[in-house]
Amino acid sequence: MAPMDVPELVELRCGTLCLRLAPEVGGSVAAFFSEEGAGEPMHWLRPASAQALAARDPLGMASFPLVPWCNRLRDGRALAQGRQIALPPNHNSPHTLHGLGWRLPWQVQAQSTQHVRLGLQVPAAGWPWAFSAWQDYWLDDDGLRCDMGLRNEDGACPMPFGLGHHPYFPHFPGTRLATGVQQMWASDAELLPTQLVQPDFLPQLREGLLLSEVDLDNNFTGWSRHCRISWPGRRQALVLSAEPPMDYFILYCPQGADHFCAEPVSNCTDWLNLPPGRKAGGGVVQPGESATVHWRLQLVPA
Repeated sequence: MAPMDVPELVELRCGTLCLRLAPEVGGSVAAFFSEEGAGEPMHWLRPASAQALAARDPLGMASFPLVPWCNRLRDGRALAQGRQIALPPNHNSPHTLHGLGWRLPWQVQAQSTQHVRLGLQVPAAGWPWAFSAWQDYWLDDDGLRCDMGLRNEDGACPMPFGLGHHPYFPHFPGTRLATGVQQMWASDAELLPTQLVQPDFLPQLREGLLLSEVDLDNNFTGWSRHCRISWPGRRQALVLSAEPPMDYFILYCPQGADHFCAEPVSNCTDWLNLPPGRKAGGGVVQPGESATVHWRLQLVPA
């Protein structure tokens, strides 16, 4: 049998930690793990399989970037800053998901043992603004940091934007997640937001929600920008933290799956089509100017 055509990976190391990136596969993270002794590595994100890498499938990666917006845009259509957005559907959906960057190859622009910068250039098309984007990853003794940004390369018109990441975490029996949020966007059958609610499990979520007890794919507002994930039997937990404007949080936790997603984002689903004044996030970047976000995964005592 011929060997699979797996894309080249970029590897960062610091102490026992290792981060592997797949620039060609949407600028994605392929794996983030600890190596201790001769045993199996301890994966903190769901690792990409060889099959997913060979298929260049971002949905099979450990995490991928969300740029220039996060999550669904209804029918791929919106009117923003006087321009019409018209994008094709993707991911077996009538809507356009996860922005543009996750489906494009990124380039390595700088690299050292503990740092790499990935870059992307996108011309104007169905998203009627040209833009550039970057991701800077740093690995240190207790985790990783990612700084993301984009620049509006359109010479005439402000550009709406959202930035985020889409990490997949392993879900074992007993996995708990603790974070603070104020409200949740209820969704329709197509997972588009309908109204803000305060479900009964929000106090449990603040204290540490047992993920096997929920079945969610929802946006949350008023995020504390701090999320703790713990797994039974592990000596360390993982803290996901972010800085403004990553004030929104998405929890995708399908019952019975071996993974879940806890996503730091700066806009909620379909923010451009929600009525003005709703808690939906997003921003605007002027021609020639940039916007940045920062998030981190840190190992802490369990």
